[in-house]
Amino acid sequence: MKKSNLVLVRHGQSEWNKKNLFTGWKDPELTNQGIEEAIKAGKHLKTKNMKFDIMFTSDLLRAQETGKLILENMGQSDIPVIKNQCLNERNYGDLAGLNKDDAREKWGEEQVHVWRRSFDVPPPGGESLKDTAERVLPYFHSEIFPKVEDGLDVLIAAHGNSLRALVMELEEINSDEIVKLEIATGDPLTYEYSMGNIKRTN
Repeated sequence: MKKSNLVLVRHGQSEWNKKNLFTGWKDPELTNQGIEEAIKAGKHLKTKNMKFDIMFTSDLLRAQETGKLILENMGQSDIPVIKNQCLNERNYGDLAGLNKDDAREKWGEEQVHVWRRSFDVPPPGGESLKDTAERVLPYFHSEIFPKVEDGLDVLIAAHGNSLRALVMELEEINSDEIVKLEIATGDPLTYEYSMGNIKRTN
């Protein structure tokens, strides 16, 4: 059976990342640095001779643009691209658009830390990481992973928390540890699938 690859990439720096704002489902574009991070990711994957059959991305511009730049720099812009809200970033609800320091002043550092770093405590009007996983994982299992099992090489360009949910599943990380995991912008995570097993290779 052919081995297949699954590559996860968090979007490059966005305008709101740069301004230290909670972003969630808001839709800012990439900064110049974010564009460079996406280009660098594409060039890196090209050096690995990676050939993708399909890309999945979220409904948000920063992830879509990151994926587009990656494929352009790999010379693979002609592959199918599937966009779906299930891969969106965690919804930060009432925190979206607020500066993180201002939020700490309003609600207190400890409370904001709980909202950001607990597994199952959502901010007001928003999603916890647990909620995000319950949105991301069914879509992954129904629409994405069957393609990996069929031998296709798949790229997912998404967000810190939607990718955290996937890494939690793929690497069997528990809920206490996953909230500590940092996924860098524009830094591809590569998994190899073969004979029913999937493992991280970088």
